[in-house]
Amino acid sequence: MDVFGDFCLALPSIFDQNVSTRNVTMNLFLDKLYQLQPTVTAKRWVFVPYDQLTDGFDSLLDPSIPELGIILVEATERPHFKRYHKQKLALILANQRHFALEQVGKGRSVLYVTAPTYRKALERVIENVGQVEMMEPAERALRKELEPLILTGRLIEHPNRLWLTKPWDFLDAADGRPWRKDRFYRLVRSRYNYLMDADGRPAGGQWSFDSENRKPWNEAPRAPASLVFEPDEITEEVVHFVATKFDHHPGQIDTSRLPATAADAAAIWRRAQKDCLEHFGPYEDAMSTRSPTLFHTLISSVMNLGRLSPQRVLEDVLEMSIPLNSKEGFLRQVLGWREFVRHVHYQSDGFRRLPTYASPVPRDAGGAVNALAAHEPLPPVFWGGAPSGLNCLDRVVEEVVGTGYTHHINRLMVLANWATLLGVTPRELTDWFWCMFIDAYDWVVEPNVLGMGTFATGPLMSTKPYISGSAYIKRMSDYCGDCRFTPGEDCPMTSLYWSFLDRNADPLQSSHRMLMPLASARGRSVAQKERDQRTLNHVRERLRAGLPVTPTPIVEEDRQHAFA
Repeated sequence: MDVFGDFCLALPSIFDQNVSTRNVTMNLFLDKLYQLQPTVTAKRWVFVPYDQLTDGFDSLLDPSIPELGIILVEATERPHFKRYHKQKLALILANQRHFALEQVGKGRSVLYVTAPTYRKALERVIENVGQVEMMEPAERALRKELEPLILTGRLIEHPNRLWLTKPWDFLDAADGRPWRKDRFYRLVRSRYNYLMDADGRPAGGQWSFDSENRKPWNEAPRAPASLVFEPDEITEEVVHFVATKFDHHPGQIDTSRLPATAADAAAIWRRAQKDCLEHFGPYEDAMSTRSPTLFHTLISSVMNLGRLSPQRVLEDVLEMSIPLNSKEGFLRQVLGWREFVRHVHYQSDGFRRLPTYASPVPRDAGGAVNALAAHEPLPPVFWGGAPSGLNCLDRVVEEVVGTGYTHHINRLMVLANWATLLGVTPRELTDWFWCMFIDAYDWVVEPNVLGMGTFATGPLMSTKPYISGSAYIKRMSDYCGDCRFTPGEDCPMTSLYWSFLDRNADPLQSSHRMLMPLASARGRSVAQKERDQRTLNHVRERLRAGLPVTPTPIVEEDRQHAFA
């Protein structure tokens, strides 16, 4: 089994090369792998990255070469790339190790390699077994790392079978114009016949039922309970290792919310079908402290690892007897937005190569686009520091620190909204999302945060910034009830909203969707604008210092100005 000496399976430590040849961080897993696979025999080898843990590579097989072996790599330097949430590291490691055991159980040969980088691992493997194949990596960093092996023919790259659409679908929809999800969504629905009538029209006579999917939740219908997972010895070994080796990383590990096997991923999807999807549509924008996940399916983390096939998910949903607004809303998330953002990321090379019409940002922004010139540091509260005193922000951050997850409206309208109103540097906020979310990878997190969450890409992929004052939070959540601030009175979010519009009026005036808000902002009195700015300064200063925001200083300052 130890075909390459200490470089491969005999290397026990996942993230430290300078150790003895056996170590508790990997002993149980290696012992089990040895027991199931005392020898390795294969005539053809496929490298399976951490986010392609699927049998989908079967489509690469030549029936005349039945002995397929797969290569899995734990790159020792990768977890140090960013301060990733402990739950995220545990999720990836536990799934990859279980995937190795599952594949051996199916009779496939598995080489499980540890090395500083993916490239070094594959170079050593190729020296011993010859040419290796793989599906195209989803993440830009891995594509760039492996590019020399691909260009020299040592690593053969095939299309990634986990995507639903093709690059030309995106380019056909764009047609030389700014990239828009709606155009792309309509084209691919029609082209691939998803939820279409026989006459070529969208089911129900309209492409989107988003206007029906904005209900707040008031404990009815009853939200489903979350699944509880029982960790086995392989998962427990991973959890112990991550908690020990990466104790300086943010977050906690919750093993009850740690799916690690193919069976776990299937269970998540069964729960979604049985308990979530019927009511997903109407309540997909709702936020609640009583049920943080509501009717969200929670499949994103396992889907982005390859554990769940998007194709299978959509096929299942289209066969379900659920309301059309829920069915279409879910389809739009998976076929529309998920596919759209991965094309945006690929075509822009991670926002390093931008089309000329994205004028507010440089053509080569190095992945750090910043159309609104926002440069405020990210407050410590986002990393789990002292509470901010802003209940919606504190509640959502607490959920993220505890689980590595919160649903998409909390991400957009609480986390990104507060950061954008404060003027936080978009790259810093993006990296925070990348670190803290178990489902975050470059192709999905960068377009979502840089493009939609902060409007840092300008009109490249969004028509307007997604921001709001306190009225939206009050309408769609129960956060305001337990907050020290009162919406419409002293909640600073509304003042920050007006301040944002005032300081960004010039770059936003080209957006027709911002004309009315900008007109309202211009109509505010000088005194109101001064109060907005004082509120922004106060909130920034308190949050920078890691202190809670309080209404009293703002009120007292207003009184002093009134009698000055």
